[in-house]
Amino acid sequence: MASRKKRLPQDIIAKWPEVFKDIDIDAIPLEYVESITVSFHNGKKWEIEIKDKSKLDPLKEVEKALNEMFTNYNSAIKNVDFRVDSERVKNDVQKRTKQFLKKRK
Repeated sequence: MASRKKRLPQDIIAKWPEVFKDIDIDAIPLEYVESITVSFHNGKKWEIEIKDKSKLDPLKEVEKALNEMFTNYNSAIKNVDFRVDSERVKNDVQKRTKQFLKKRK
């Protein structure tokens, strides 16, 4: 059975199409996630905002809490949507590309 490739949402791709259109998603680093919407089969929705991404420890706590939630509610979850800070991704990629190209000279 062939695996289905996960693509970024069209609104994210539109912000930087020459890069984002070819990206397949396997994992999203939490520092780029703004919020997560979890939809359940019973119609309920949970909005989870990721705050203060500048500190490492809170991200580890968020990751642990998310893993526990997915483990405990796996069969009840219908869908999970991640809102990504595309401007931050774009800025980081551009910055790292410039650093890489400077080192190659």
